[in-house]
Amino acid sequence: MKHSGGLLSVLGVGFGLAGAVGGTIGAGILRTPGLVAQQLPSTGLILAVWVLGGLYALLGAICVAELASCLPRAGGWYVYAEKAFGERAGFLVGWSDWIAHCIGLAWIVTTLGDYLSALIPFSSAVIALVILALFTAIQWPGVRSGGTSQELLSLIKALAFLGLVVACFALPLPQRIESAANFIAPGTPLLVPWVIALQAVITTYDGWACPIYFAEEFSEPAKTLPRSLIGGVLAVAALYLLINGALLHVLPVPVLAESNLPAADAARLLVGANGGSVITAVALIALLGVTNTVVMAAPRILYGLGRDGLMPSFTAQVNSGGTPVPALLITVGLSALLVLGGSFDRLLGMGAFLYVSLPLSGLVALVTLRRNQADLERPFRCWLYPATPLLVGAISLAFLVAALWSDSVNSLLALALVLFGGLVSEAGRRLSPAA
Repeated sequence: MKHSGGLLSVLGVGFGLAGAVGGTIGAGILRTPGLVAQQLPSTGLILAVWVLGGLYALLGAICVAELASCLPRAGGWYVYAEKAFGERAGFLVGWSDWIAHCIGLAWIVTTLGDYLSALIPFSSAVIALVILALFTAIQWPGVRSGGTSQELLSLIKALAFLGLVVACFALPLPQRIESAANFIAPGTPLLVPWVIALQAVITTYDGWACPIYFAEEFSEPAKTLPRSLIGGVLAVAALYLLINGALLHVLPVPVLAESNLPAADAARLLVGANGGSVITAVALIALLGVTNTVVMAAPRILYGLGRDGLMPSFTAQVNSGGTPVPALLITVGLSALLVLGGSFDRLLGMGAFLYVSLPLSGLVALVTLRRNQADLERPFRCWLYPATPLLVGAISLAFLVAALWSDSVNSLLALALVLFGGLVSEAGRRLSPAA
């Protein structure tokens, strides 16, 4: 049974780009350059792996742009799995996606609470809950207020990182510090360090698909979604290369490799003791932008499931401003419970496995729909098909296998969580009067 939707088609490419940038660039870029430098011995190799990571994200965006343009409906990855494989598979993908978003949201606001607890006399959990309430209030009035906040926060975030880049190149540089750090010994195979570095970089690019969650709310989805996905990745890649170039200008590669937070080290070198505070402010801005993106996107997954009869129908209720309020409250409520639950180690491991799985489900759906529904209208067609989805899919599958191998317990728990969702859904079907 379908539920009539009430989302408003008012978003444009500006929001799409802001969503891609806001959902991708978090505090990770402040730390990942050091992790990459630990694996690769030169400036050229470091920049090359960031280019490769951006190319991977770009090819993924090109694949997903076809799906988004021909199926512009709310629900994210669920929409493509449901169209390609049916309602049961669609529900499992949507359920996994929503759970992963809730885990990620709880971790982000808890991290914000940890940062702010040093400045505000409250516990990190209390601050995290206040932040959840604040962003709920921002989203409640409607998609216009949510969209405006996303565009504003993404602009501030981009300016903050560009300010860091300009400072690294423009401010007088004291005598460069040196380090006795050891690098890869001559004759050591580069394959393993390259794989480790590329994995860290691709993780930092994660979030590029955020525009698909708002597909139904763009005024011209056939044009806007491909531009948002592809343009968003290009913007993020350019900013990441600038940030790495700026850090490498200030910090020698061995020093960069030793740093847990290279952006803070660079800032302290340039402006003294206040550098740590500057980077804390940049990290807060980055995390606030991601928070807004997730609070806005995750309810659209529940909305899509509810509208198509795969979740209780009230999850598809939308207020006059275009916000799925019940889905918003359920999402924020679960995230709040996770915040109060405390430890995130296991949850983050499970969420990471789910996040790796979701784009792979989209790529498989793309190939399946090309084969089984060739007559489906496709305003945008994936470039260099089928080479592009096969290449991106092979890399995604390799990362999925690596996740299973390196963190098998949490990966298996994530699979058990997906199975649990499927069992609950099936029980609901059997108990439904329409069954």
